[in-house]
Amino acid sequence: MKNLKVDYKNDGKKLTTYLTGVFPKLSINAVYKALRKKDIKLNGKRINDNVEVFEDDEIQVFISDDILLGISDFKINKVYEDNNILVVNKPINVEVVGDNSLESKLGKDYDFIRACHRIDRNTIGLVVFAKNPETLDSIVDLFATEKIEKHYIACCYGIAKQFADEYAYLFKDSKKALVYVSDQPQKGAVKIHTSYKLIQKNVNKKSSLINVTLHTGRTHQIRAHLAHIGLPIIGDGKYGSYEINKRFGVSTQLLCSYSIKFIIDNPDSDLAYLNNLTISLKKIPFEMYV
Repeated sequence: MKNLKVDYKNDGKKLTTYLTGVFPKLSINAVYKALRKKDIKLNGKRINDNVEVFEDDEIQVFISDDILLGISDFKINKVYEDNNILVVNKPINVEVVGDNSLESKLGKDYDFIRACHRIDRNTIGLVVFAKNPETLDSIVDLFATEKIEKHYIACCYGIAKQFADEYAYLFKDSKKALVYVSDQPQKGAVKIHTSYKLIQKNVNKKSSLINVTLHTGRTHQIRAHLAHIGLPIIGDGKYGSYEINKRFGVSTQLLCSYSIKFIIDNPDSDLAYLNNLTISLKKIPFEMYV
């Protein structure tokens, strides 16, 4: 968090103009995103509009230093690469696309590189990139038709079953940047499907390490769905518990995109060679918390 006080030179300026003046490497898009999430306070009140600021106004900015200062010193960890795709292990606190993102950094070394899907900024793990437009269209279609199996490792608070196959309905509240899960259909909600297998548990810590299969890929689906069934992800500030996160000493969600399997039924596809290929991280993360 940064605390700022507007001086007379900036009296009457728009908030975006003021903040990008104070932080030259901060993009306007990042400011608008922060406003949508109400991550900016003006004189003690959270705001979501690009208002004018005046002398002696006090502003609190809840934007990470790497975005404010344009820091992008993270390393690219390539897990798999061929002529058509690149699979990267995304580190924590890095966006897949946008300013100072994986895609923007990879773009310096490739003539064409585009992310085929996204994972949350605070989620680590595998992301697939296409190295040409034709592959991008094909991989995006595979994700849309559930021809790519996505498995995540999550460390949750609570004792999980050996196996669970869960269906529910998810509603997205764009104004609050939150999603809500219900067992019953609701207007504007979409059906979601999440399953998991237990890897290990610790009864004393009341924690479980699970392998989650994402059958439908909706915004914050795993985080919100697991919280809904009583297994909030440890470290999740939106759908988890502050008290639990503090107890485990974790400030970012323990969620990892662990493996990806390609299912390509068409033998004439240019990507047929990827059929049944599974790409996984070498080590299961978060074992120290169970």
